[in-house]
Formats: sequence, structure tokens, C-alpha cells
Amino acid sequence: MTETSWHEELRARGYRVTPQRQLVLEAVKACEHATPEEICTRVRETARGVNISTVYRTLELLEELGMVTHSHLGHGAPTYHLTSEADHVHLVCRGCGEISEVSPDLVENFVGNLDQKLGFLTDVHHLTVFGRCRNCRD
Repeated sequence: MTETSWHEELRARGYRVTPQRQLVLEAVKACEHATPEEICTRVRETARGVNISTVYRTLELLEELGMVTHSHLGHGAPTYHLTSEADHVHLVCRGCGEISEVSPDLVENFVGNLDQKLGFLTDVHHLTVFGRCRNCRD
């Protein structure tokens, strides 16, 4: 999603493109997977007066509009990324903490079985699998 499409999306839904919204979107894009606190730190590099509650409110609005999404990659705050870049499953290593992104195709059988056997439709954009990476298994 480009800056121009961000502006168009917000305006099409009746919202203004405020500096705070612009900065939060830029920070989410730059950080890829960032907590609200990390996003706030990034935003404050440009606009020192932006507080954490503004970042939380902005993220909530942007998520309602479908522009950002969040994932839970462990205990604590969720991490946010652009919805346009959210077509992946997270693998989190409990040993070293490394986070990898893999294609939803790799969990297709698992997701298909959940649907077929339990009638459960999985939102793979929120799917996080915890385990141990190759290096930590050795």
C-alpha cells in the first residue's frame, strides 16, 4: 500500500489524513512488526509531541478501516503491520525469539482439516505458530 492509496482510503471513508495518521502508517510500514510502543518511538523521531494514547487510538482506527492488522507473537503487546503485507503466517522460536514469515500455503492442509472436520474457518493472517527453529533444535 502506497502513501497515495493511504490518503485515498482514508478520504474515501470520510477521514482526514492527519499528520499523526500519516506518521503512524509510515512507522508501521517501516517497522514491519512493531508494538504500539515501538511505533510511538518511531513517530516521535519526527513529532515529539505525539503520545502513546494517540498511537493506540490511531492504530485502532486504522485496524477498523482494514489498513493495519495485528498479531500476537508472544506475551505482551500485539505487533502491527500493514494489511496489504499481512498474507503470511508467523513462526516464533521459543529458543532464540526469531520470528519468521511463511506462506499460508504451508498450513493449507491444517487449515483445511479444521474447516472440513470442525467447520472452523481459520484467519491465517492472525495465525502464529510457536516452536523451535532449526538452530535451536540442534
